[in-house]
Amino acid sequence: MNKPLILVVEDDSSVKNLITTTLKAHDYRHLTAPNGKAAILEASSHNPDIVLLDLGLPDIEGVDVIKKIRTWSNVPIIVISARSEDTDKIDALDAGADDYITKPF
Repeated sequence: MNKPLILVVEDDSSVKNLITTTLKAHDYRHLTAPNGKAAILEASSHNPDIVLLDLGLPDIEGVDVIKKIRTWSNVPIIVISARSEDTDKIDALDAGADDYITKPF
């Protein structure tokens, strides 16, 4: 049985390495994207089974990435962000995110 394909959208290399190392240890297939534009391209090109998305990206706000992906896909999107304000969580969930995890985890 093939494990799900996970798209990790994270610009912080230490956090990205932690997540991808954990995924590798459990034999999950994964892709990475360092910014919003690459995330949108990877999501549209590879149709991942789930997206793990940081909100604080260098080029596009994560909420805008969610909105763009939602125009064509219902892929589960889990936000992983250091932003802990309720308004950030509400904005992400209202944009179409399925869950929100606050760093550090």
